[in-house]
Amino acid sequence: MEGTFSALDTIWVLIGAILVFWMQAGFAMVETGFTRAKNSGNIIMKNLMDFCIGTLVFWVIGFGLMFGKDIGGIIGIPDFFIKGNYDQTFPTLAFVIFQTVFCATSATIVSGAMAERTKFISYLIYSAIISAFIYPISGHWIWGGGWLSKLGFHDFAGSTAVHMVGGVSAFIGAKILGARIGKYDKDGKSKAIPGHNLAIGALGVFILWMAWFGFNGCSTVSMTGDESILSASSVFVTTNMAAAASTVVVMILTWIKYKKPDVSMTLNGSLAGLVAITAGCDMVSVTGAFFIGVIAGFAVVYGIEFVDKKLKVDDPVGAVGVHGICGALGTLLTGLFALDGGLLYGGGMDFFLTQCLGVFSVIIYVAIVMTIVFMVIKSTIGLRVSEEEEIVGLDLMEHGLESSYADFMPVNMYESGYTLPVLDKEVPAVKESVFPENSDDIKVETNGKISKITIVINKDKFNGLKSAMESIGVTGITVTNVLGCGMQKGQKKYYRGSEVESVLLPKLKVEIIVAKVPVRSVIEAAKKALYTGNIGDGKIFIYDLDNVVKIRTGEEGYAALQDEE
Repeated sequence: MEGTFSALDTIWVLIGAILVFWMQAGFAMVETGFTRAKNSGNIIMKNLMDFCIGTLVFWVIGFGLMFGKDIGGIIGIPDFFIKGNYDQTFPTLAFVIFQTVFCATSATIVSGAMAERTKFISYLIYSAIISAFIYPISGHWIWGGGWLSKLGFHDFAGSTAVHMVGGVSAFIGAKILGARIGKYDKDGKSKAIPGHNLAIGALGVFILWMAWFGFNGCSTVSMTGDESILSASSVFVTTNMAAAASTVVVMILTWIKYKKPDVSMTLNGSLAGLVAITAGCDMVSVTGAFFIGVIAGFAVVYGIEFVDKKLKVDDPVGAVGVHGICGALGTLLTGLFALDGGLLYGGGMDFFLTQCLGVFSVIIYVAIVMTIVFMVIKSTIGLRVSEEEEIVGLDLMEHGLESSYADFMPVNMYESGYTLPVLDKEVPAVKESVFPENSDDIKVETNGKISKITIVINKDKFNGLKSAMESIGVTGITVTNVLGCGMQKGQKKYYRGSEVESVLLPKLKVEIIVAKVPVRSVIEAAKKALYTGNIGDGKIFIYDLDNVVKIRTGEEGYAALQDEE
């Protein structure tokens, strides 16, 4: 009815829903960037369907189980298709969309931990179950008037209710699923499988950081009155402070541990701080948020390493460490740093013990139920793709997608529908070979022998090499982007704490065919253009060629090179 609702509160809740929805894009980019290109399309599809399937099942049953009238503190009375009235200072439908996007966030956390080897249909079934039943039931305990909320358990925006539920589910799923092929050697040593695009991963983190202001800040669900305005402002600052502190700690820690600041782990550090502060962002001071961020920074680095190296659970994006470990940790730290009732502020043990009880109860519940869910899926339709499908990539095998980067990677023209053009004239006959048959002494009718010179260089050296070649009369070159390393396998490097056995670095391979220009002139000009005296100046390889054939005219030998050089 007119005058019942607060326009300001309604707008605030709807803005929050938009920002939390935007987290789906952030998770999609993080997970895609931290995994291999051959599975990019599959990752995007899973994140998209998490939200779409979650929207449907949460509407059908999940919302009622979470926010329906309480039954014994355990579950809400089902409200199929949300027909009840949940009006506050904003309409029921505003509340529904706000809670729907939170539900989808919890579901999508699992995608990254189970990436690159999960059947698509099996993942969809999991996604429907967690959104319909698992997340809503534990959510009822915390936010729906259930037994934990009655005890005074505090989880303002979802360190436990959203993130830890997703993190524990991710751990169970990844453990039952097993590691990716090649992740652990025969001795059980963890081997790095670097993500294909850290720039996309970083974009995802910035999107998530931005959206987190809606996740936490708009969870005040009100901007009416000075108290609400001050609360929301405080939440924005504490959220940002914890994320920044955690990021700096992880950068410094990985710099010390791995000798270089680890990019992907530092990005995880940002998310760790955001997850940890989510439970108590409304109850702690800015100083408290700083210390929560610092602790989360240490926890995420050692937590990810522990899961990967000790527990042998393959989690490509660090979801267990970020959401599971830091979600639990942040909820517990609220019991220490809360200005009202925190142990460090003279509040005694009661509040802290309540936080502990809530965290461990939700862990046990989610672990048991998700184990049953994944084991049933594994025993029926199967959870993991075949070895062939995993090696080829889920984009092609699950979705028929040759590449998520079709315009940037070479594709097989025959498999992509490309038709060779029909020539409108005959191909000229190949001239008689200049090579006598069965001769051990092959001679080419040129002014000199034909040689191929291959030069492997760093990309930033190309312009200097090109100018040097032109100065001695060499104009015909072929340039290829390649990856490689020398016999020493490159310098020892680490990715997310695991040693990368062979570092393949981006290089340019420049190929030059000469007959008239002396090979020695090419070598000396290249050395002069490329030499710095440092490792990585490149290498020059010399080959003798038997013959060259120009396809257009059929000319062979030196004649085939004359308009090329």
